[in-house]
Amino acid sequence: MEYRTLGRTGVQVSSLALGAMNFGKVGNTSPDEVAAIIDAALDGGINIIDTADAYSLGESEELVGKVIAKRRDDIVLATKAGLAMRPEPNHRGGSRRWLVAELEASLRRLGVDHIDLYQVHRWDPTTSDEETLSALTDLQQAGKIRYFGSSTYPAYRIVQGQWVARERQLGRYVTEQPPYSILQRGIEGHVLPVTQEYGMGVLVWSPLASGWLSGAVRAGREITTSRSGFMPERFDLTLPVNQVRLRAVERLVAVAAGAGLTLIQLALGFVTAHPGVTSAIIGPRTLDHLRSQLAAADTRLSADVLDAIDEIVAPGLDLAPDENKDTPPALLDASLRRR
Repeated sequence: MEYRTLGRTGVQVSSLALGAMNFGKVGNTSPDEVAAIIDAALDGGINIIDTADAYSLGESEELVGKVIAKRRDDIVLATKAGLAMRPEPNHRGGSRRWLVAELEASLRRLGVDHIDLYQVHRWDPTTSDEETLSALTDLQQAGKIRYFGSSTYPAYRIVQGQWVARERQLGRYVTEQPPYSILQRGIEGHVLPVTQEYGMGVLVWSPLASGWLSGAVRAGREITTSRSGFMPERFDLTLPVNQVRLRAVERLVAVAAGAGLTLIQLALGFVTAHPGVTSAIIGPRTLDHLRSQLAAADTRLSADVLDAIDEIVAPGLDLAPDENKDTPPALLDASLRRR
C-alpha cells in the first residue's frame, strides 16, 4: 500500500480509503460483516475510514465506532455532515447551528472525542461561506476536529471558500471529495486543477462508477450489482447513455486483459495515477468485494495503458453528464434562475 500526504496537512493516508456508505441498512451489512471488512482493510494497509452522518442515518457511524475503538490511534477518521437527517428544515445544511449539533451527534455515534477530517457533504446555497467556515474553525480550535474539508463542491465554490477563508482569516478547507472514475472524468477539467492550485488533498468517491467498473455490468449478462435496486435508471441498458457506457466498459475490459489486470485494478489504478488525487474511496459491501479492491493497492498503470484509456474516454469527459453532483442549483430548478 502506498501512503501519500493529505494535501499540506502532513498527515499520511493510504492510496485506498475505506468508505463506509454500505455499512448498515444501505448495504444490508451485519455488525459482524462490518467488523470483518474493517479489520481486513486495516490489516491490508488502509489507514483512513470515511463515513457520514447520513449513511443509514447514523448507523454507519455507530458500526464503525464499535470496531475501531481499540485501533483508534492508527486510523485517520473522516466523517461528513450536511445532508438531511430529518424532514425538519434545520436538520441539514452548513449553518453553525446544525454543524455544531451534528458534530456532537457524530462524536457520540462514533464513540470518539475528535474527528480527524470533518467534511461538509454538499455545498449549501442557503448558507454563507463565512458562516460555515467560522463554525468549522471554532470546532477545530476547540479540538473536536483536526481538519475540515468539502465534498462534491463545484470548482467555483472551492475557490470561493478559499477566498473567504483568507479574507476573514478563518481556517480553510484542506480537502475535497469529488466523484471520479474512468467513466466520469469531468473533474479533470475544473475541480482537480483548482484543488492542485490550492494544495488540497483529494479523496475521490465512486471510482468504480457505482459498479459499472466492477465487472458486474457486461454485455449479455444480467446485472447483479446491488446498486440496480434503488438506482434502476442508472443500469437501464435501453437508455442511450448506458449503451455508451456499456460499449466503453467492454473496450476497457479488453485493455485490462491486455495489461494482465482485472477491470477493478484498471479502474482504481487509473484514478490513483492522477497527480491531483490522494486516495480513492472504495465502498465494499462484502469481504470478497474488499479483497478484489485491495488487489489494486499496488497497481501502477503504464503510459501505454493510460493512453489506451484516453482513447476510450477522453480526458475531462463525463459519459453520464446528468449524474454530476456539483451542478449549480439554478440549472436544476427553473425557479432559482427566473425569480
